[in-house]
Amino acid sequence: MSLRLEMLQVARLAPKLLGESVELVEGFLRCQQNEDGGFKDRTGKSDLYYAVFGIDGLVALQAQSIERVENFLRSFGEGEGLDFVHLCCLARCWAAISPTVGQDISLRVPFVDGILNRVEQFRSKDGGYNPAAASAFGTAYGCFLAFGAYQDLKRELPEPLRLVQCLKFLETGDGAWANEPHLKSGSTNATAAAVTVLRNLDVPINQSVANWLLARCHLEGGFLAAPNAPMPDLLSTATALHALAGLQVSFAHVKESCLDFIDTLWTAEGGFHGHWGDDALDCEYTFYGLLALGHLSL
Repeated sequence: MSLRLEMLQVARLAPKLLGESVELVEGFLRCQQNEDGGFKDRTGKSDLYYAVFGIDGLVALQAQSIERVENFLRSFGEGEGLDFVHLCCLARCWAAISPTVGQDISLRVPFVDGILNRVEQFRSKDGGYNPAAASAFGTAYGCFLAFGAYQDLKRELPEPLRLVQCLKFLETGDGAWANEPHLKSGSTNATAAAVTVLRNLDVPINQSVANWLLARCHLEGGFLAAPNAPMPDLLSTATALHALAGLQVSFAHVKESCLDFIDTLWTAEGGFHGHWGDDALDCEYTFYGLLALGHLSL
């Protein structure tokens, strides 16, 4: 199962906790789609990054097929001119809409090889991937995105052991992972990304990392992005829960506090804020709200 489908499978459980509010979430996500088929960024412009979360959010809610998306995606061709993140998002968006018509993605998307050839331009010298081309080292986030892009487009990742080696260089002294090498302490999202990629590559993971992740849980619920972060956030909460679930480590003792935390970010508009200081709503954090609720519903 791909990284995307793993998350989607869990996000589909969120309605168990949302109850009648499912319609509000679906309505919010639909309102985020522009006329050109894309989904709004925080300025209202269509953006591939936000389209990933808008599409998968609707799929998780088992909403009807998403109109107009394909024309939006085709406007990017093979991803000419896209940065690394948006290139990987293009791959994920194609994967998200392709099953809706029952076609193999290689038949539906004529740009598969071109997109992945461009992804390879961001392979770092240590075997990982970095949003900056020709970098000496990869990042945990870059490795997560690139691996996901290959899975989404039904291709094998070239030289996976080199990617594993890159992630080895990103391990930190406190038993986690950072997004850059030679850092003393890890971060929640980098650690969750590394754990998820390594698990999908069948690489053994030291279970002590679960203790590191659980230690990031805030007293009032939610997870911190780093040991010294000022407040918990929804992205870190969703990714930490996802990583812990992948490691088959129980987080039952923090379920109620995490549910309380997520409730403080919920709005009657159907979206979720990213953290207590966030005034805006978008598709990204709303999807992470679904992912977190899915894990907490089990």
